[in-house]
Amino acid sequence: MKTLIKNANIFQNGKFTPGEILIERKKIIKISRGIASSDYTANKVDKIIDAKGACVFPGFIDLHSHLRDPGQTYKEDIVTGTKAAAHGGFTAVCAMPNTEPITDNIASVEYIQLRAKDYGSAKVYVIGAITKQSAGEEIAEMATMKAGGIVAVSDDGKCVQNARLMLSCMKYASNFGLPVIIHPEDYSLAGKGQIHSGKVATKLGLSGIPGLAEEVIIARDIMLAESAGAKLHIAHISTARSIELVKNAKGKGLPVTCEVTPHHLVLNEEANLTFNTNTKMKPPLRSEEDRLACVQALQEGIIDCIATDHSPHADFEKEREFDLAPFGIIGLETAFPVLYKNLVQTEQIDLNRLIEALTIAPAKILNLPGGILAEGKTADLTIIDMEKETLFSAENILSKSKNTPWLNQWFPGRVMCTICDGKITYLDSENE
Repeated sequence: MKTLIKNANIFQNGKFTPGEILIERKKIIKISRGIASSDYTANKVDKIIDAKGACVFPGFIDLHSHLRDPGQTYKEDIVTGTKAAAHGGFTAVCAMPNTEPITDNIASVEYIQLRAKDYGSAKVYVIGAITKQSAGEEIAEMATMKAGGIVAVSDDGKCVQNARLMLSCMKYASNFGLPVIIHPEDYSLAGKGQIHSGKVATKLGLSGIPGLAEEVIIARDIMLAESAGAKLHIAHISTARSIELVKNAKGKGLPVTCEVTPHHLVLNEEANLTFNTNTKMKPPLRSEEDRLACVQALQEGIIDCIATDHSPHADFEKEREFDLAPFGIIGLETAFPVLYKNLVQTEQIDLNRLIEALTIAPAKILNLPGGILAEGKTADLTIIDMEKETLFSAENILSKSKNTPWLNQWFPGRVMCTICDGKITYLDSENE
């Protein structure tokens, strides 16, 4: 099977070059400013994709997705979640372990892997639990899960509160070369908070979650990771002080990395003023000062990468009183367009850094393949028309769930085509 992408603006080494890409089976075999038509005629190429001047980027990689499979497939499953990923230009996602049952054993790992292999539209890398049932009481079966192919461990939305146990978990994970991903939250400080503890919470009469709840755990786990010799990755960082802690750890040469979500880069606590439950997430949307600190840290490389924290919830779960609605929003389909419009077009970050944060940076953090376009590499790529707009309506969102604050809004940066392992996993209807 040979596929030729022609009339493309190819993104390599931080710049665009007009040219063509030839794919054979799973590999990119040639990138050129002019692949000779005598060598690659329609008779020799099985599929020709006319990019029509659109941009070709490496396939995006998401380190933080909730596919809800098994156990909560009314919200999402591996089929719909990876279709949503492909629609958003993602060729790989990391599946968090908060499934039912929890992904804390080899059987659960193998189930996800087999489902993804048979039915997925993107690669799915499995993240195993840190503790059994993510209950924060006993170390999970890391050895067997590692043998089965997990790429990291995390208790995801449940944060290990016992520092002694967390130290043991880190030491154990380090033995197997497994990065530890944390959702930093001190429960005694977070309490039953609903949104950021600030002026908006006071105005709305909602209980708040202070930034300190995040910062205390980050400070603790950086010290624990240093003692354990573990690689630490901090999920969805959200405050200026958290960023400072990471900066200091990096300055000491510690293997500490972190991610930020699109919503924490674009929205602040004032989005909660309408009581829209699609603005309710953990960590909560913070102050404008925190948001700006996240943007600056991303541009400077203190924040390593962008992750969606794709968290599908059914309409009936979100359409209820604010304090009863679950935390979280979907993000795979909106990540690039939202960031391109709100940060790149406004010149808050440059396009090079955005693409790096969605591709090679997450690949390096978990030692995953992909993230670059080059001859001989796996053909994981996305073609995006930077001028054409997309309407994120309930009808064109491929996720089962529609819980996004950007519902029924238009954004530039339309994914025309996504290719994973040399196969077309998404093709815009206008290009079929």
